[in-house]
Amino acid sequence: MSSPLKKSAEKVQNILRDFGHELQVIELQDSTRTSDEAARTIGCSVSQIAKSLIFKGKASQQPVLVIASGTNRVNEKTIKAYLGEKLEKADADFVLEHTGYVIGGIPPVGHHSLIKTFIDEDLLQYEEIWAAAGTPNAVFKLTPQILIEIVDGTVVPIT
Repeated sequence: MSSPLKKSAEKVQNILRDFGHELQVIELQDSTRTSDEAARTIGCSVSQIAKSLIFKGKASQQPVLVIASGTNRVNEKTIKAYLGEKLEKADADFVLEHTGYVIGGIPPVGHHSLIKTFIDEDLLQYEEIWAAAGTPNAVFKLTPQILIEIVDGTVVPIT
């Protein structure tokens, strides 16, 4: 590595190291804030981007993480069936408070709060996927099986 990682990306790298897998956070020159930007910058398909989306339970006001394939839109009614409550959109302050990260760089791990997590079953078809690593320019490559292990999430159809 030519330069040290930014603080948020370094935090994610340290958390990933604790899982015992060889997962390497990289910071890129171009933005990876959106799935399209990330895929273009990395050189993979948009579907291989594991985007971390934070919602809020309407009744509980608790955070809910949906890790979706980059091309998929989350069907909130589908998630409601698994969660038992409606979802609301979470604003930037809520996301930062519960994850410790800004929108556009939310990793699937290392959040401030324990977050109920759902993983898009469409991600399982790929040998490798890419996830955000704490900043809008940091990512890491992993397998869907490792993702399931490190986030302790429930695999569901999200569309």
